[in-house]
Amino acid sequence: MTFAVTVRDHLMIAHSLRGEVFGPAQRLHGATFVVDASFRAAELDPNGIVVDIGRASEALHEIVGALSYRNLDDEPDFEGLNTTTERLCQVIGDRLVERVRDGGLGDARLTGIAVTLHESHIAWASYEVTM
Repeated sequence: MTFAVTVRDHLMIAHSLRGEVFGPAQRLHGATFVVDASFRAAELDPNGIVVDIGRASEALHEIVGALSYRNLDDEPDFEGLNTTTERLCQVIGDRLVERVRDGGLGDARLTGIAVTLHESHIAWASYEVTM
């Protein structure tokens, strides 16, 4: 049995992708993503919740806010990396895990976090971390 709570935000960036496989996306372009972060737990905490929704929303907003309205090609954290949708899922997911481990989401008893970036209504990518 697994419980899950999902919070949503959005991310607006500029970037370019290296490699012939990306065709015209090799040129600088903008992207807007809807970001879902799902927090999973095998059991509820003593308050009957997976995670405090307010804290989870705040953490996600701070993480995507630090990336938004930026040209990721110019960001030192992404030097040498293709900022694909999959890679951005990983970055956001790993940063959420850091928040959990630092106690930023309270006493949540999480077993995993999944991050999904929706590129459009027909395409999205996800990354899941087991804790």
